[in-house]
Amino acid sequence: MRTRLRAAGLLDIAEKLDTRQRLSAEDGLRLFEHPDLRLVGWLANRERERRHGDRTFYNYNLRLEVTNVCQASCLFCSFARLQEGQPGAYTMSLEQAWDKVRSRDGQALTEVHIVNGLHPDLPFSYYKDLLAGFKRIRPDITLKAFTAVEIAFFADLYGMTDEQVLRELMAVGLESIPGGGAEIFAERVRRKIAHDKADADRYLAIHAIAHRLGMKTNVTMLFGHIERLDERVDHMVRVREAQDATGGFQAFIPLAFHPDNNQMRKLPAPTAADTLRTIAVSRLVIDNVDHIKAFWIATGVSVAQAALWFGADDLDGTVQEERIYHMAGSDTPDTLTTSQLRFLVERAGRTPLERDTMYNLVEA
Repeated sequence: MRTRLRAAGLLDIAEKLDTRQRLSAEDGLRLFEHPDLRLVGWLANRERERRHGDRTFYNYNLRLEVTNVCQASCLFCSFARLQEGQPGAYTMSLEQAWDKVRSRDGQALTEVHIVNGLHPDLPFSYYKDLLAGFKRIRPDITLKAFTAVEIAFFADLYGMTDEQVLRELMAVGLESIPGGGAEIFAERVRRKIAHDKADADRYLAIHAIAHRLGMKTNVTMLFGHIERLDERVDHMVRVREAQDATGGFQAFIPLAFHPDNNQMRKLPAPTAADTLRTIAVSRLVIDNVDHIKAFWIATGVSVAQAALWFGADDLDGTVQEERIYHMAGSDTPDTLTTSQLRFLVERAGRTPLERDTMYNLVEA
């Protein structure tokens, strides 16, 4: 293999990895541009197996989007509606949202994952009551709710600081925040595709506050639209720098752009090869975040399976009611059972392990 790496011009990167030297942004760009995807994948798989062996994680979760009313105008979004009353707009009552958990009383759920639009007319009490109600119904379930973009929106709308918002939500049951809303950190791109919501600095600052308050969180990257490869690497490096400072990120999640039903519909979706390479480079560049997730809703099931040999060690979970990607044209199933997830992992040649939100193993 050393001969092949030398011939491919990647031996220096392999040696850096062997001696635990951090890859540079230039190294990351070389990996993106290298013609041999299989070799890049081999390097990423080696790093994955050094950390996790053949173990692959999943969780028993429920994904809820309680409102899609959103005052932001992200070009890539097929989910949001600008105001109540528009075709397709909805906002669940608290009872409707709580019923989503009540109706799953017999399921061994460990997590409710909540992401919403930026609704300008709901009171803050709606969100606090929402979480408190879930905790009354299922005290054992971890609530992973509200992206950093939502936290920033709440703070601005209700005249609070970001920390005050987090503290008040934690007091009623919030235990983690998801990674959505990161998009691409590069200001050039963000101004074009998501100009009217929290910028990269504030996104990262909110996660830093959450980490300081004791929460573990995730971080994402939306790729395959108008960003350049060097901007993908810059995003990864900024995640790595933020993790150096706080240590609170559990997983990095590359999210493939889906073009259907949004203002970027003329763009092609990223290919399977691009998705696998992005996951691989993520594993190699972001050396201080334990887990790389292949979110099967975004990648497609078969690509997610392949990704388990390109650096990914987590498939997310059962999901159950995801709308954001399906409204953007995802043709994946609405849900997978834990048995199906285990089957997919085993068919990919890996060992499935159920985890909770904090990556504690759940006994079968």
